[in-house]
Amino acid sequence: MKKMKNTIKISGATTLIAAFFLASPCIADENDSALESYNRAMFNFNAAADYFVIKPVAKGYRAVTNDFVRERVHDFYANIKEPVSAINHALQGNIVDSGKSLGRFVVNSTLGLLGTFDVASGWGLRNNRTDFDRTLAKWCVPDGPFFVLPLIGPSTPRATVGMAADALATPTYWADYYASFGEDWERYSVYYGITALGFISLREENIEFLDNLTANSVDPYSTIKSAYIQNRLKIGVCGNTDVSADDAGYDFDFDDMDDD
Repeated sequence: MKKMKNTIKISGATTLIAAFFLASPCIADENDSALESYNRAMFNFNAAADYFVIKPVAKGYRAVTNDFVRERVHDFYANIKEPVSAINHALQGNIVDSGKSLGRFVVNSTLGLLGTFDVASGWGLRNNRTDFDRTLAKWCVPDGPFFVLPLIGPSTPRATVGMAADALATPTYWADYYASFGEDWERYSVYYGITALGFISLREENIEFLDNLTANSVDPYSTIKSAYIQNRLKIGVCGNTDVSADDAGYDFDFDDMDDD
């Protein structure tokens, strides 16, 4: 089962707000927290947006494409994340892995036709994805409390900061930034277009998975929250992971997509 990914541009204000919460020592149980009401309200908003807009669009995308086309789109998005992995492997002190990620990007961007084919894996350069969230974890930055972002879904302060940093490190962001498309509102048109397609591709990949996850749940919010927190515990802090997380009932990543 492929895992989820969300890569979008986060505003500087959002990043600063998220950074404020990084002082929190751990993922909080917000049953008695002011975040509980907000989280449930935002979760319900996201669920409605998904039901009426996002999921139907994802089903339409599936209807007008075939497996081959969707796989090419998936590989393309996996490839544009390779420089992000290369940077973060280096920040984590894994220079060899950083070089492999960069090598994958070069090979797949050229011989793999802009990353639409994963040629590098056949050459022994296997995908080894990482991100700034994991870099912060290795630097012993705590996760902070669980909260729900508009449209994006479950997150934590560290995950949000990591997602913002990774979005700014993608090649499509900088290619769009330096391209001359005219007015400022046009400058990021390609970036937002590619991001939107990636979001829909992601949702299409997980239609059945998310349906099954919440189908028999009395409280979908609690189900998603529990699964997300269990997955976060596997990342750990300072290289230490929660052993009990290995027994989680769900094994998926809301922050990124597995590039298998």
